[in-house]
Amino acid sequence: ARLEAAFGEAWIAEAAALSDRPPLDMRVNTLRADRDKVAKALTPFAANATALAPQGLRIPPIAGDGRHPNVQVEAGFQKGWFEIQDEGSQIVALLAGAAPGMQVLDFRAGAGGKTLALAASMENTGQIHAYDSDRQRLAPIHDRLKRAEVRNVQVHAPRDDIGELEGRMDLVLVDAPCTGTGTWRRRPDAKWRLAERQLDKRLEEQDAVLDAAARFVKPGGRLVYITCSLLPEENGARIAAFLERDAGAQFKVADAVGRWAEALPEAPKAYHASALGDGTTLTLTPRTTGTDGFFFAVLERR
Repeated sequence: ARLEAAFGEAWIAEAAALSDRPPLDMRVNTLRADRDKVAKALTPFAANATALAPQGLRIPPIAGDGRHPNVQVEAGFQKGWFEIQDEGSQIVALLAGAAPGMQVLDFRAGAGGKTLALAASMENTGQIHAYDSDRQRLAPIHDRLKRAEVRNVQVHAPRDDIGELEGRMDLVLVDAPCTGTGTWRRRPDAKWRLAERQLDKRLEEQDAVLDAAARFVKPGGRLVYITCSLLPEENGARIAAFLERDAGAQFKVADAVGRWAEALPEAPKAYHASALGDGTTLTLTPRTTGTDGFFFAVLERR
């Protein structure tokens, strides 16, 4: 019923695509290499350019009981030439619009996948503040930054006081905690573990993280909200609720469709778009986009 609410008559086909075998996607680290160089290094694995993400490479799904190669043992990975990252994750990081010289806060940085992508977009200039409330989740970021030769990221541990950043950020990225319904291709057992109690907890966490992140956005800056969920309650409904609270009073929904056209001018409109407030939001899905499922919204502070 929830997928039907999200996709209407297409919901059965969208749900079926969540059972397909996933590919192995990689993002070329443009601070260290280019796509042709990495593709050549991965020639034995038939890695081809992704259809949408400009720095992506894809090894197709493996049939039967086979497994994808362990590309992390390859010299190119060890040298920081590429990272493993789903094409959808690459796209939403690109749509966030990080540019050279910006002041950026990755408010739920985790292991740093999107932090690294933002750093490449910013050409190692400006400043990215990578924060997470979970020390264990944040732990891998240090080695990843070093391998990728990223120099514009300052990592903030959970107990660090980041209050001095309030009202100063050009861009705040919230990769929100969610049910992960968009990643069911990779974790098929998760669909059987999803309970109402778990969803309710995620909704509370999403509201809390939006309210907490909003205070860091400067006037004229942007707050980007991303989930890897396809459930409307975790996506557009959370943005609508945020705009009704005091924390969201100074924000308006921007045009995510326009962001896509600007960031990916040659790409087809491989997304579901929804009107919300004064703007639009995007949902990427395995069936429509050929990626994991993601929700993307941009809020601008007045």
